[in-house]
Amino acid sequence: MSQDQPKLLIVDDDEEIRTQMKWALAGTYAVHLAEDKATALETFRTARPPVVLLDLGLPPRPNSPDIGLEILQEVLASAPATKVVVVSGQGEKENSLKAIGLGAYDFFLKPVDVEELKVMLRRAYHVSYLESEYHRLQSAAAAADFEGMLGSSPAMTKAFETIRKVAPSDAPVLVLGESGTGKEMAARAIHQRSNRSDGPFIAINCSAIPENLLESELFGHEKGSFTGAHAMRKGRIESAEGGTLFLDEIGDVPLPIQVKLLRFLQEKTLERIGGRQQIEVDTRVVAATNVDLQKAMAEGRFREDLFYRLAVVRFTLPPLRERDEDIRLVAQSFLNRFSADAGKEGLSFSPDAIRALHQHSWPGNVRELQNRVRRAVIMSESNRLTADDLELVAPPKAGTGTTLKEAREALEREMVQAALRKHNWKIAPAATDLGISRPTFYELMDKLGIQRPE
Repeated sequence: MSQDQPKLLIVDDDEEIRTQMKWALAGTYAVHLAEDKATALETFRTARPPVVLLDLGLPPRPNSPDIGLEILQEVLASAPATKVVVVSGQGEKENSLKAIGLGAYDFFLKPVDVEELKVMLRRAYHVSYLESEYHRLQSAAAAADFEGMLGSSPAMTKAFETIRKVAPSDAPVLVLGESGTGKEMAARAIHQRSNRSDGPFIAINCSAIPENLLESELFGHEKGSFTGAHAMRKGRIESAEGGTLFLDEIGDVPLPIQVKLLRFLQEKTLERIGGRQQIEVDTRVVAATNVDLQKAMAEGRFREDLFYRLAVVRFTLPPLRERDEDIRLVAQSFLNRFSADAGKEGLSFSPDAIRALHQHSWPGNVRELQNRVRRAVIMSESNRLTADDLELVAPPKAGTGTTLKEAREALEREMVQAALRKHNWKIAPAATDLGISRPTFYELMDKLGIQRPE
């Protein structure tokens, strides 16, 4: 009996049938035998097989289904996921249907056709595996869920621990990481675990607002301070009073505004545009960027004194390609959410989809994974999502001397070029297709040596 074989319990009072079944199935399953209720329940408690083949007519009342039905109910009471296949005589079909009503997986009429039985058992084990895998992933997701962020990899565990430690303080935090790694979710986690959780969480993407408007967005303005300022308006910093201000893409803030941010961080006061009054504001700042701030400081694009004010505590969220053990977990979480939203519960990933998920380099990180799963749920007509549904291509075959980095870059180059060709070299829709931001798309083009369109 191999430990690698799936366990099967056969319960039948006929020794000849038990022996025949064991010989027919022992090559595939680790077969356990029982001839009565006591032996069956003891063997089940010890071996815990996922599938049980159960004859209803057992001693001391072999002509009645009562003992078999009692075993069925006790097995399912202790292990509801067990697949119990009932075996009964031709004249006892109504007993088999009664067993189905009590939770049996299926029934088989005697005399048993071994080949048909093998097919049924394979199906029962497959269903059992899918259900157990689903529950395992659900349990793992619950255990690895940190304020909506999923991960059990060492890098994510370290990030979660940093958030736990820094959240209760009021110290500014700088979150680093590639686009799509979940930096805003990390900022929200810091806010939710802080003493400011009852206050507002105000987020602003500094790269998405034109330079001439960003100062007003952050610091507010007084009535009449410029054309169009018809009324006094508080900025995002004031709006975050008593809570947390999240400055996303802080690396793209122009130098003149960096000076004003530094003054606010030092003094906890600000002046609205056109105003002369110093306004005290109790706001905690969490900033994030995918820009290399060390390089930006060296090039004079980012103030060193502002960096050290923002980065009292700093940590990096790893790219998805560096947390392979989390990919399936995160993908399953998205699948559960989007399939429920679409009214398509019960969707699963096919084996080729799972392989493709792990082989893809994920230039757009978690955001790209989210977009691919959402699209696949919407477009798929099957209950099993394939690699094609996810629009994932097979990785290039690594030849002699090909490193993992070279293979990854080859795949990234192929996907970027395909997206550009598809959209006639328009950057915005190509980036959207890959689930990444325009700045990240440009960075990929530079890294891969793809010439930007004129």
